[in-house]
Amino acid sequence: MDFNIIENQKKKKKRKIILITLLIVFILLIAGAAVYYFFFMKDEKAVKKEPTVVKKLQIVDEDSNKRPLAIMIDNNVGDDSHKGLQEAYITYEAIVEGSLSRIMVLYKDKDVDPIGPIRSSRHYFLDYALESDAIYAHFGWSPYAKKDIKSLGVDNINGLTTSAPFWRVSDYTAPHNVFTSTNKLYSTAEKMGYKTTSDNWKLLNYNVDEVNLDKKYKNDQNVKSVKEISFKYMNGEERKFTYDKQYKYYLRYMHGNPHTDAATKKQYHYKNLIFIKVPGSLLDAKRWDLKTVGNGKGYYLTNGKMIPITWEKDSRSSKSKYLYNGKEIEINDGNTFIEIVPENKDINIVEDTTDTNTQTNNKA
Repeated sequence: MDFNIIENQKKKKKRKIILITLLIVFILLIAGAAVYYFFFMKDEKAVKKEPTVVKKLQIVDEDSNKRPLAIMIDNNVGDDSHKGLQEAYITYEAIVEGSLSRIMVLYKDKDVDPIGPIRSSRHYFLDYALESDAIYAHFGWSPYAKKDIKSLGVDNINGLTTSAPFWRVSDYTAPHNVFTSTNKLYSTAEKMGYKTTSDNWKLLNYNVDEVNLDKKYKNDQNVKSVKEISFKYMNGEERKFTYDKQYKYYLRYMHGNPHTDAATKKQYHYKNLIFIKVPGSLLDAKRWDLKTVGNGKGYYLTNGKMIPITWEKDSRSSKSKYLYNGKEIEINDGNTFIEIVPENKDINIVEDTTDTNTQTNNKA
């Protein structure tokens, strides 16, 4: 056979092998790309289209078991003399001697400095500290509070006996010049052997979604649009909150003046208000006893709306329940002010007539 013919046949065979090889490689690449798309890219796209979003509360960290601090605040000062109260997630106010009141603030997972002025304990405030399993901080005590702190086994930090977390400032007049911080209190609590974690701290029934009372209780005549709520202790000691529609919170007033922070100069404001009426009587010539255990009536306000509620508390350390139609109310994600109103005092409600066609003034 001619040598050239044999050589050409070899070349054709070689080209054929190369083409077949390239075709096989191409087919394998196409198959591999298809497998990757169906088994990997398809799932990835599905994840991107439907991401899982987990909502979490902003006012408190529910994943943290940090034990709260409950701190007694002097309210026998001016309406622009407090510091650090805005960072509290729950605030209480109740009557003490005469027409005076005292405030108790609860902090959790917050670094707040300074806080004050700090003042002495009253025994019924213990009931509201205990229900949140809080470490209780105060500077002094009434005879009744001193007795109950011991008998109830309250983990307390008293400035009269433990000075470490407290200090006095020169620009305030004694005894209204004591301040503290959350870090100093936690550090002192550890040194005193108190536990600084808790699995029983949660009190209110928070909802991560916005709570709108008029939508939740649609066509319920008990839901009112309220722009102002107030009441007075004895001798004209007025407490008032007005609703700010722009920011959807309530601005606090004392004695007719804005209640402002001495450090930030900003007016104190709250997402939720709970007003409850509590029976009370005098224990002696000047000191009150409030019946925190039992049940009674009140109001819950949030986002400019209000509903009547009932409250119940089974024991001094059990948790207060705030109910509407027998079910625990949902609380908006935000700070809450709880006003403990003497049962014989009127709560004055000014409804928003631009929102609903209702009466403009009510008393309860």
